[in-house]
Parts: sequence; structure tokens; C-alpha cells
Amino acid sequence: MIPSHVSGTLPELVPFLHAVQARRPDDGTWCEAWTVRDVVAHLAGNAEELARVLQAFLAGTPVETRGFDREAPYRRMSDAELWSAFIARCEQLTEVTAAAATDLSPETEVRWTGRTVKAPFFAEHMREELILHRWDLTGDDRTALQALNEPWMTEHSVVSVGRPLLARGSAALDPGPAGRFEDRLRTPGTDDVVVTSGPDGGSIRLAAPEGPATIESDAAVRVLLLWGRRPADPSRWHSAVGPEALRRVRTLLSGY
Repeated sequence: MIPSHVSGTLPELVPFLHAVQARRPDDGTWCEAWTVRDVVAHLAGNAEELARVLQAFLAGTPVETRGFDREAPYRRMSDAELWSAFIARCEQLTEVTAAAATDLSPETEVRWTGRTVKAPFFAEHMREELILHRWDLTGDDRTALQALNEPWMTEHSVVSVGRPLLARGSAALDPGPAGRFEDRLRTPGTDDVVVTSGPDGGSIRLAAPEGPATIESDAAVRVLLLWGRRPADPSRWHSAVGPEALRRVRTLLSGY
């Protein structure tokens, strides 16, 4: 049983747990090279690190974010130990974010992975991770589509995670003789997500629709594309730019 204050802060936790319980730990997922167990270890490490960094800031002793080697202790646990540890880390994160909501202004800037984010980022980012990685387990079921379609998911991906989200793809992308490209991911009725790529790396922002779109899709598909995923049904996105441009965008949007 998940305490109500935890599910209130992380409403996506219970649907994620149900998805995990419906599968074997060694089942494959849509996240390349990861099993269900790997996904849980990843999220346990994320919850621990989000809580550790925010707690240190609250204590007046800020720390730098550790790398993904923080997941190693969880990967060595038994399935039962991992399950318990993951839930405990989520509960701990909930307690720390509640303290931050009381003690800090929502505009307070906190260091996270080489940049600064606002205090509410820590709970919101865990929520996004739960939504995204639940999709890795279930694919395009109703719960996943409803969550991915939420406007805050696009905003968080672009505004709060955009720069590091493009780092891997930018490093792998050869801009070629043209040097710089700008592409638009469009969902009708919303701002475009504008991604640029060039010799100095990539950038991402929200902007009013202008000119032709590189890819048009529903909001859920657009979030998946930003994170290097692909919807099970490819007819949910549309493009007229041709294979070369699509290949370039997909390379840039290759996720972590």
C-alpha cells in the first residue's frame, strides 16, 4: 500500500507499480537493452539522487549530481530488495520535496546535472520518469497516452530537460556542409517544439507555429520522439521533408 501523501505527490507511481507487477523482472521493454528490472533500478537511483541533491540544498550543503553509476547498488539487489528499495526511495523523495515546498520559494534555483533548475523540478521530473518508463513497459495503452498527452509533459521535456536531452544526439550528428538546421515538431493547437542542430551543438525551445513542420503528430507521440522513442503505430506521425531530414532529426532526438 502506497501512503496517500506519496501518491499525492507522485500520482504516476501507482500505475507504474501495477505495470511492473504485471510483468516478470526479466521481461524486455521498449527501452533498448533494458529489462523491467533495469528500469526499476534506474528509477530507484533517480529517486535517491533527486532526494539527495535537494536535501543537501535544504541543509545548506549543496552537492553535485552523481552519474548513472548511482544505479549500481540497486542492480546488485535481489528482486524483492530492489522492489522495497524503490518504494522507499520514492517515499523519501516525497518527504524531501514536501519540505522544499514549505521552506523554499518555487523560484529557488538548485544545481542539478551541471545546470540550475527550480525547486518544483525534483518532484515533477520523477513524475515524468515514471510516465516515460511506464510506457517502456506497456507501450501505447490508455493510461500511457493520457499521461504523455498532458501539456506539462512537453513543457518539462523542453524547458527543464531540453539541453541535456539533446547532448547525446548532438555529439553523434554531423551537420554537414549546411552547418545548421532548424526543425519543427508540431502538434496542432499548441506551440511548436523547435530543435536546432549545428557545429556548436543543439538547442530546443517552444515557439509559435511558423512555416512547414518537419514532423506533425499528437502530443503523446511528440514527447516520445523527444526522448528517442517511437510509437507502436507509426501512422500517428506525418512528414513531408524526406528521409535525409528525418534521419537528422531522429539522430538529434536519440535521448539519453
